Amino acid sequence: MSRIRILVCDDQPLIRSSLELILGTDTDLEVVGSAADGRAAVAAALELQPDVVLMDIQMPVLDGVGATAQITAGTDAKVVVLTTFDRDDYLFAAIDAGASGFLLKNTEPEVIIKAVHAAAGGQALLSPEVTLRIIQRGTAVAPTEAPSTAKVPDPHDQRVLDELTAREREVLVKLAGGLSNAEIASNLFVSEATVKTHLSNILAKVGLRDRVQAVVFAYRVGLIPATEA
Repeated sequence: MSRIRILVCDDQPLIRSSLELILGTDTDLEVVGSAADGRAAVAAALELQPDVVLMDIQMPVLDGVGATAQITAGTDAKVVVLTTFDRDDYLFAAIDAGASGFLLKNTEPEVIIKAVHAAAGGQALLSPEVTLRIIQRGTAVAPTEAPSTAKVPDPHDQRVLDELTAREREVLVKLAGGLSNAEIASNLFVSEATVKTHLSNILAKVGLRDRVQAVVFAYRVGLIPATEA
């Protein structure tokens, strides 16, 4: 089995070196390149065609959001964003740009390695902190919004939700709860192939690009109450 090829992108040399050292402890991972700004990251991704890109969200020349959008549009690489939550708007824009995962920069080394494997395997990776931010944005009541009108389900979302089968809803709830395909399969006593089929159907019916958007949708429509985060 070939190793997972990784591109490390951060404007700080120390961070890049640290990430390369961490990833180098796993023999299934291979760092094939690095970049110190967003434009260089895009160029390197197009040239090297990595499986996973670790992307600093605040990058010079071209920020991590812009670089993520270009990389996901031009390659098959999965982008995992590294963030310190300095700018929430960057975080949410990165979701729309196609990022497959989000990690805090102070994440434990073993979690970073697990995240790379998850991203390469097509799994969405949302840390509890990131999930909470998403929920808070989706359930927040604007200052001028009356309590009685808060969290009223969007009619379109409700129609789409109604199109999902009971089992597809179960799978979506498990996904939003942070379970992997294997864990969902074990919980529902089905094969991983069946889970993948359900997830593909969910994405197609709801009109979502990836698992990250599916998680956001699940919280937005209330399948997972914000209090569970």
